Amino acid sequence: MKKIAVVLAGNGVFDGAEIHEATLTLYAISKNNATYEIFAPNIKQHHVINHITGEEMPEERNVLIEASRIARGKIKNLVEFKASDFDALIFPGGYGVAKNLCSFAFEGDECSVNNNVEKAIRSMVEQGKPIGALCIAPVLLSKILGDVELTIGQDKATAEAIKKMGSTHTETTHGEVVIDEKYKIITTPCYMLDANIGQIGEGAFNIVKAILKLI
Repeated sequence: MKKIAVVLAGNGVFDGAEIHEATLTLYAISKNNATYEIFAPNIKQHHVINHITGEEMPEERNVLIEASRIARGKIKNLVEFKASDFDALIFPGGYGVAKNLCSFAFEGDECSVNNNVEKAIRSMVEQGKPIGALCIAPVLLSKILGDVELTIGQDKATAEAIKKMGSTHTETTHGEVVIDEKYKIITTPCYMLDANIGQIGEGAFNIVKAILKLI
């Protein structure tokens, strides 16, 4: 069975991993007869958002500990990731990707990427293994790889930032995937569009199927 590593950015759309995207990605992996292992960086979360009011809360949380809620406790520190142990790598979206895994939410195309996230991506590229990214997560690949073709859907400001980082952006709608053959990068927009959970499931299934075909 093919084994896929999934990297989470916390727990919750506004300050961590997007839970629907994360869960449906894991479901899609399982339903396509592959296995997964979940990782997250052991770092302080940028901030904590009240998901009812949208307001920032006066507390601190840890990305790895928060992500462990989605993983039901079965998770590893991203520093332990080894590309040689996996056939592919996937990043679900959520604002945590742009706040915790990198600084795109605050610095746009001038952002920096967490060292362990960059190491994981570069090591997979070096070994010629596929990487999938949902929602806002493609900005990680754009910043690190530059000349890669990808999609975040139809958001013009984000697409423009991606172009400034040297990448080619393709507009897409629900469930569509864009494949960069050179780097074996597969992306899909998910909640970067005004989507429902069924459309998120479709995107997750399509990206997992595309990844498995490239392995």
